[in-house]
Amino acid sequence: MNPDEHFMGLALEQAKAALAAGEFPVGVVIVAEGAVVAEGRRQNSGGANPTELDHAEIVAIRRLLGRRPEIERGELTVYATMEPCLMCYAALLLNGVRRIVYAYEDAMGGATSLPLIQLAPLYRQMALKVLVTPHVRRRESLELFRHFFRQPDNLYWQGSLLAEYTLKQ
Repeated sequence: MNPDEHFMGLALEQAKAALAAGEFPVGVVIVAEGAVVAEGRRQNSGGANPTELDHAEIVAIRRLLGRRPEIERGELTVYATMEPCLMCYAALLLNGVRRIVYAYEDAMGGATSLPLIQLAPLYRQMALKVLVTPHVRRRESLELFRHFFRQPDNLYWQGSLLAEYTLKQ
């Protein structure tokens, strides 16, 4: 197993824990020098007070900055079980992450294919410095999302383009 597959397996474990807690099954690990330095999973996607602020990437970044604020961020790799959305992609870029590996494409809100070169100068300067590797252990991640969307009590994004796309895969 290559390192990307190994670390994506750890992100998948985070996603499974999210799913077991009734959350949207996104898991993330952040790796530096061959070791996990932070992890996160989706939180508050359901319940009485759902929020879009507790995405797995944001949770992991907060943990990283709390544990290792001095870390060289340009050397980090983020492994996510789903392609980062616009909010998370921007947060990763603005926090210096230049390598992102994801498992399952977000057909509704994935942002990694944005033409950064056409955006404002802040993002334009990052265009040639970002490496995105898609579809590492895609099938395993897809199965978690299928499971989530098949559960009638999980209302998050039910009936959405993402749910329809996922269930047709």
